[in-house]
Amino acid sequence: MSANPETISFSAIETQPWDVLQRGQEVLLRQQLKYLVDHSDFYQAKMQAAGVDLASVLTLADLARVPFTYKQELRESLAAAPLLGLHRAAPMFEIVQIQASSGTTGSPAYVGLTRSDRAAWSEVTARGLFACGVRSHDLVLHAFSMSKGFVGGIPIYQGVTQIGAIDIPIGADGGADRLLIAARDARPRCIVGTPNFLLYLAGIAKDVVGLTASELGVERLIVGGEPGGGNPAIRAALEEAWGATCCELMGGTDLGCVYWAESDDQKGMYFVAPDHILVELVDPESLAPLSWTEGATGELVYTSLQRQASPVLRFRSGDHVTVTAMGGPGGRTTPAIRCFGRTDDMLIVRGVNIFPSAVQDIVSAMAPLVGGAVRVLADFEGHTTQGNLKLVVERAPGQGAEADAQTARQVEMRVRNALSVKAEVHMVRHGFFAAPGAQKVALTLRQMPDING
Repeated sequence: MSANPETISFSAIETQPWDVLQRGQEVLLRQQLKYLVDHSDFYQAKMQAAGVDLASVLTLADLARVPFTYKQELRESLAAAPLLGLHRAAPMFEIVQIQASSGTTGSPAYVGLTRSDRAAWSEVTARGLFACGVRSHDLVLHAFSMSKGFVGGIPIYQGVTQIGAIDIPIGADGGADRLLIAARDARPRCIVGTPNFLLYLAGIAKDVVGLTASELGVERLIVGGEPGGGNPAIRAALEEAWGATCCELMGGTDLGCVYWAESDDQKGMYFVAPDHILVELVDPESLAPLSWTEGATGELVYTSLQRQASPVLRFRSGDHVTVTAMGGPGGRTTPAIRCFGRTDDMLIVRGVNIFPSAVQDIVSAMAPLVGGAVRVLADFEGHTTQGNLKLVVERAPGQGAEADAQTARQVEMRVRNALSVKAEVHMVRHGFFAAPGAQKVALTLRQMPDING
């Protein structure tokens, strides 16, 4: 599919009335559930154990009777039947592409795509990139990792080319210097990458290519893959350094490369895949379904639609979001969100739920008093502690240790006022943490680093 460069959306599906979209989703849902009954031993066994007849699930409301799928179940499925797990629902001879998660908790999670699945991924990724500002014939500098099977690599490339834009596939793994040299030589209109890495590139541009980032001609920064893109302080720093508009996108290996993407109104990331993914909003405590209304907060739950190789049913993503809009410019009708944390990352400090991304938001907004880089020190078993919230914070550039005590007190006060927990701040030199690169920035440390080294 292609789009007129002057339009705001890549596909007409993005501007269909919400009630029309939902009626269409019910038809696709019934088709997907029949497919699972016919092709998925994993879901046949799961539904039988739960006493659920998928043939009786006819409406979106009926989904509430279907049990959730958890990430651990998929991990166990993959371990039981490598490479694509017991939940593979298409024969291997129909698989044409395999992608992998980052595997931060062990072996990567592999996801298969049939030819139809691959076409759907490319289409929806193109919608997301188009929403963020990529247009036909644009030069797009690829600063996500191109290796290890990550969805930020080949699937982003496929989405870029689906639009008709030109991908420059250097990748974060190609190195910061090579990316900046490509930016100097090609003067791309767009760059795609993680927010912290693009901020790092801006910081070294003058030293590497003799030009500031704002002199490289970039107009669009399209960021995702880690927290930060929705952080006002990080976003402002990116836009100032590059002289470009920053838009955020979000996806996940289990469902697709990109299915949430920000538009020019910058009110949040709009859902761009209503014909390929069904998304629910649920209360993370009671698990009750929530209405899609502006201001609502909850956890995202996904069901594949039209998926053949690795479909998931009511998959709990662990992404906690706030609904920031219902519909937007150009006739968009789908919800927009900001993601403020993940269940996997959440810590409970003296009874208070703390997301490391929320800590990052607070500390990065305190620049130039501090450098902005922060890590949460979770040096305890599990995710719960009765101790203080321990933070390791980088000093501002050029700042010595003489001001550490005063700066730490200010950070502690700001964190306590915002999060209602007592913080214990350890200051470290500017540049203490490794420069961002191909890997996602991990905001949580499990043991105290050698801060005097």
